[in-house]
Amino acid sequence: MKKAKIVLAALLLGLGSLHAQNKLEKVNITYGEELPDDKQTLVEILGEANGKIYGVGLKKDDYFLKIFDQKSMKLLSSSPIKIPDLKDKEVEFENVYLLNGKLYVLGSVYNRKEKAYSLVANPLSEAGKLGAEGTVLFKVPVEKKREMGSFFFRTTQDEAGLLVMHATKLKKEDAVKYEIKFFDDNLKTIFNTTEKVVFEDDKKKDVTFNIPDFQVGLNDDIYVVVSEGYRDKKSKKRIETFEVHAYKSAKGYAKEVITINSEGRYPLNCQIVPSGNELHLMGFYLSVRESGRVNNDLEGVYAATVDLKSNTTTALKFNELDHKTKVKLIGERRAKKGKDVPPLYNIIHIIGRQDGGMIMLSEYQTVYVGQPSGLAIGGVGIGVTPITYTKNEIIVTSLSKDGTHEWSNVVPKEQSASITTMFVGLAAGGFGNNFAVGGAISIPIAQMGSGPEYLGALPIYKNGELSIMINDNVKNKGITDIEEIKSMGNYNKAVPSLFIFDKNGNITRKDPEVAVKEALVLRPGVSYEVSDNEYIIYSARKKADKLARMVLED
Repeated sequence: MKKAKIVLAALLLGLGSLHAQNKLEKVNITYGEELPDDKQTLVEILGEANGKIYGVGLKKDDYFLKIFDQKSMKLLSSSPIKIPDLKDKEVEFENVYLLNGKLYVLGSVYNRKEKAYSLVANPLSEAGKLGAEGTVLFKVPVEKKREMGSFFFRTTQDEAGLLVMHATKLKKEDAVKYEIKFFDDNLKTIFNTTEKVVFEDDKKKDVTFNIPDFQVGLNDDIYVVVSEGYRDKKSKKRIETFEVHAYKSAKGYAKEVITINSEGRYPLNCQIVPSGNELHLMGFYLSVRESGRVNNDLEGVYAATVDLKSNTTTALKFNELDHKTKVKLIGERRAKKGKDVPPLYNIIHIIGRQDGGMIMLSEYQTVYVGQPSGLAIGGVGIGVTPITYTKNEIIVTSLSKDGTHEWSNVVPKEQSASITTMFVGLAAGGFGNNFAVGGAISIPIAQMGSGPEYLGALPIYKNGELSIMINDNVKNKGITDIEEIKSMGNYNKAVPSLFIFDKNGNITRKDPEVAVKEALVLRPGVSYEVSDNEYIIYSARKKADKLARMVLED
């Protein structure tokens, strides 16, 4: 099938007329050839290198390395990924990473006898063959499987290095421990450090400890944001510590602590944006009562700028949510009565403008884990658990260079997808309510391909113009009022909708005039961001799967 370059409306909806080509403005898509029906669902796009695009496919419980031609986007090969057991222990698939054109498979394994939780990496050939010897990246001592913690991953901006964090709560010690390792493209350790935070007896009942974000910046510098707080019962005040731990390559990765003054406020989340000799931090914050207790509502958005030469805060702004935004989120009557905006918005994207300002996108996200059904054998639950992922409206916030609020607006949408997954009771759990490693809700790769990949949004930015693409219910055509929005419902019948923001935050919504039956549907959860205005995307409906390149043109 010859590759054709047409605007988004024609491609997604099968409309071939010239009149239809302007339905969704400047967003253009170049589709590749139709992919073969191999019963494998593409669940991850790893990136592009060596004239090829690399991805991960899933068929039941089996993973495949899928390679596409970079230009035609036709499938070149699909090879099963066979992960060998480690010391007779089954290795849990984590993901495949493409580092400087080199492929690696990462898996984790828990060894009950050794009381250790390990992360293992193997080089992967384009034929799907693993290297003869794996590399143990982490071997963490743990007390029991329930408390083995989790691994978290970040790649460098040039995708030539991998930053890994292991974090866990130590219940017996009333402490949290996290270990960070930074690897080059050969998986050689460049830097590692371990931190342990012990909760003092007089604090532990009211203490909260979070790692809202960690990133690799320019020059392979590493930044970790740490938020720790508690309520002092005597003074009835909230004691909050909000810090950036900086490990700079030029200083031999010696730990430097940068303190952000958040007194009287509770930072809910954070995203780090390195920019030259500055570090920007943005997120939502909650208000704190006079008694020192944290209110369970969003107070507003904060922005901080740090000078990395002096490690000082040069700008810090706390901006309360404006009334117009509250009305859009909770309605006029509730806003007038002073009702709360729930703290359920996670940062999904930050865009740096040429004038130094920032645009933050925050999405309403929840995960509901239902009651499992199955058997209990020897006290261990084995069965199926229903999980519902929800990704609703997006708050778009524009801040000036010094962090002052310029405008906010809301993309109205209502999306959810439910799946069922196997579980073993002892492996369930998490960190609990007083410890979390932040970031937007990530859906395990094993649960993609069954609905959650249709949720979310694709933001694209060029020449000062922000556009956000979503899947939506065809009945929502032309609607921007969140109170009138209908749920996406059956995501297989969704249609694309585009929300365009001008420099003052005003929204223009673009919808296709006609929804064509059996058209391809965008899967935002399976995409690869090439730049602010370009994505490699995956669209599918039943047997008609295709890769494509989505670009915002002038």
